Amino acid sequence: MLGTRIAILETARDLSVVIDRELSLAAHVTAVCRSGYNQLCQLQPVVRSLSVNATKMIVQAFISCRLDYYNSLLFDISDVLVRSLQSVQNAAARLVTGACRCDHITPVVQQLHWLPVHQRVVFKIVGLIYQWLVETAPAYCRFCQTLVVVHCGPIPMTCGSCSCRKHITNSVTVVSRPPVLDCGTTFHPDYGGRD
Repeated sequence: MLGTRIAILETARDLSVVIDRELSLAAHVTAVCRSGYNQLCQLQPVVRSLSVNATKMIVQAFISCRLDYYNSLLFDISDVLVRSLQSVQNAAARLVTGACRCDHITPVVQQLHWLPVHQRVVFKIVGLIYQWLVETAPAYCRFCQTLVVVHCGPIPMTCGSCSCRKHITNSVTVVSRPPVLDCGTTFHPDYGGRD
């Protein structure tokens, strides 16, 4: 083992997500765009013999799934990468509706009731947070049910139903469920400005 050379790769693939050295996900976006355009080219001859609804279902099955697969990782990526993914969705919308390349694409995407790529990412994250909050999140998200709150100094806490207050003075507070005050009610953080 000693003296063995280990090659450092530029990218690594895990669960079909390509992760690059800088964690910019540029390689992943490139792979998604390449496979999306390839799939659109293969679908183009078939689409001519299908109805609009059938075409929409096929494109959603092949293209939208590629765009949505692990798209929560794409939050806050560069605008250039978002535009690349958006161009795949725009090409798919043109294939479904038969719109020309020179036609404005926003009304076409709205007509199909498709969210733009950036909004799809935000929707996915908000959906996961909602599921976590109402405790219906998938099993792989259950580890998130313990929050680690790092705060320097005391945190005033109020229960909202009475006037009792507590101060948490720990620098790190681990909260898995909202704690209960002496009066028996659940308290919520009071970060000032809210009475």
